[in-house]
Amino acid sequence: MSQTERDYRVEHLLDNHKFNEKEIVSMSDEQIEYFHWLYFEESVYDLM
Repeated sequence: MSQTERDYRVEHLLDNHKFNEKEIVSMSDEQIEYFHWLYFEESVYDLM
């Protein structure tokens, strides 16, 4: 994941109060990507 993409996802998670800054700093790229997907990305199943 690029630094720009990581920054965007971190900012999005922080803005929506899903995590605090201390938790986010210790996360790997994969964890950030997972939580962003979990909370913000729509799935085909969400629309059913």
